[in-house]
Amino acid sequence: MSYRKFNADNLFDGYRFRGEGQVLITDKTGKISGIVPVAEAGDGVEKLEGILSPGFVNCHCHLELSHLKNVIPPHTGLIEFLCSVVTKRDFDPTAIKQEIEKAEKEMYQNGIVAVGDIGNTADTAGVKSTSEIRWQNFVEVLGFTDEKAEENINHYKTVLTEFQNTWQSVPDDRRGPIQRSTLVPHAPYSISPKTFELINDETEGAIISIHNQEHPAEDVLYKTGGGGYLKLFKIFGIDQSPFPVTKKSSLQSYLPHFTKGQTVFLIHNTFMPEEDIVFANQYAAENGLKLVYCLCANANLYIENKLPAIENFIAHDCHIVLGTDSYSSNWQLSIAKEIQSIHQYFPQIQLENILQWSTIQGARALQWDDELGSFEKGKTPGIVLIQPDFSNSKRLL
Repeated sequence: MSYRKFNADNLFDGYRFRGEGQVLITDKTGKISGIVPVAEAGDGVEKLEGILSPGFVNCHCHLELSHLKNVIPPHTGLIEFLCSVVTKRDFDPTAIKQEIEKAEKEMYQNGIVAVGDIGNTADTAGVKSTSEIRWQNFVEVLGFTDEKAEENINHYKTVLTEFQNTWQSVPDDRRGPIQRSTLVPHAPYSISPKTFELINDETEGAIISIHNQEHPAEDVLYKTGGGGYLKLFKIFGIDQSPFPVTKKSSLQSYLPHFTKGQTVFLIHNTFMPEEDIVFANQYAAENGLKLVYCLCANANLYIENKLPAIENFIAHDCHIVLGTDSYSSNWQLSIAKEIQSIHQYFPQIQLENILQWSTIQGARALQWDDELGSFEKGKTPGIVLIQPDFSNSKRLL
């Protein structure tokens, strides 16, 4: 059997840095054989500049919005951003497909091996069916009113079926690796109570996601029935908030809808107060849920020019992962750049921790840690070479 041997300035194994004196050994397919000292590695060691790491796990993306690259200017604020996304989606289908293909290729080349990807449509199904990336498809439901809840759910079920059928229709020798699809709610400001209940019934034991507390207006909506989201609703012909006034935060209002052992990805959390972290973790522990807190630093900077209070999530021992969000709200689709930004703005957080969020923690969240996330013998996690300043990364295997 032929082997490949990699040595770099440093080696991160998914859990910790191992230093420059270690050699990563794999078979020709990338399956991990072991990590040994340089003195024991023998001949044929490839010497590289940078940091060796397992492949990245991107836990939040919208591949289908890749055609919006450079369309929406940065720092508009979330409400204006959402209005732009809703009103600027009428692009030529050929152009949409081309941009999806380019974005998928970019993520593959920079070392992303698995993605939790949002889609309101099945526009990405064809590209994903032959992609070498693993995909957790989050088929995102929008349903503002109870009256249309069942109709909306049935529509998005057809999208989910299209993802499944497209992947299964590809010949075995061309089909990409594992792909899963599940229904998920978009956000607290776009899902009615009955729609939440139907999604809960459809997702027992599943991995789901929801955009959480990206803007203070989200809590205002549930506490008062007013606020900035009324502008968004008008685009859909809704003159007043269709959601119940609970006098609680949005998270405390919607999370109790989930009761069936789901793993729930809370996405962004830009304006999530510490009291809601405490509430969420306690509710999850008492009701058999697993919570994952996904940070998308560069998207937060792009839209609001603000970052979550990451120290609060660490203090409460939250399961943290990273995402890039989409080209509608980011300058690139690079987990290395996400690591770089968090390290820049939160230099007190250990780099080892941030790298864990992008590798083993992401793999565990998506339940692919049997194969991905760390350089443990027998795994095939992908191998990434990261520039020392985290300005770039490239896939080696």
